[in-house]
Amino acid sequence: ARVPHYQLLKELFSQIFGSPRGHPKTKPFVGHMFSFFILDNRIWFRNYQIVYDSDQNQNVKTDPVLVEIGPRFVLNPIKIFEGSLHGATLWENPHYVSPNTIRSNAGKRKSNRYVQRQETKAKHDKKMQDTNIESEEEFEISDDKVSLSENEEE
Repeated sequence: ARVPHYQLLKELFSQIFGSPRGHPKTKPFVGHMFSFFILDNRIWFRNYQIVYDSDQNQNVKTDPVLVEIGPRFVLNPIKIFEGSLHGATLWENPHYVSPNTIRSNAGKRKSNRYVQRQETKAKHDKKMQDTNIESEEEFEISDDKVSLSENEEE
C-alpha cells in the first residue's frame, strides 16, 4: 500500500542521501548501498558494502555480496511540517508516544502502588484494632475446656 507520508519521506531520503547524476566527484562504481525499511511504524536504516568475492586462482568473479558495515539506526517520525522546521503540520504520527508521557505513566503507576500499600496497611491496622479485646475479659484454656473469666475482684 502506498502511504502518502512514506512517499514523501522516500523522496526526502533520495534527495538527501543520493548522489547527483553526472556530478564530477561521483565515482563510476558503486561501493556501498543504503537501505530503508518500514517496520513497526518506524524507519530502519542500514548501510551495506558491496563486496565482490573473487577466486584469485581461477580469475572468476562471483556474485556480489552485501556486508553490513554500519552505522545502523531507527527513525521514529513524529511530524511532517510544511516548512523545514515550522509551518502547518502535514502529517502527525498517531503511534508516537513521547518519552515524557512514558515517564509520567511510570510515575503514576508507582504512586498507585504506594496508595494501594497505604490502603492495605490502613485496612490491616483497622482489622488488628477490631480483633483486639479491649475489655478485661480473658480466655482460660484448661483440660479441653474454654472458660471466660473476668479479672475483677469479687
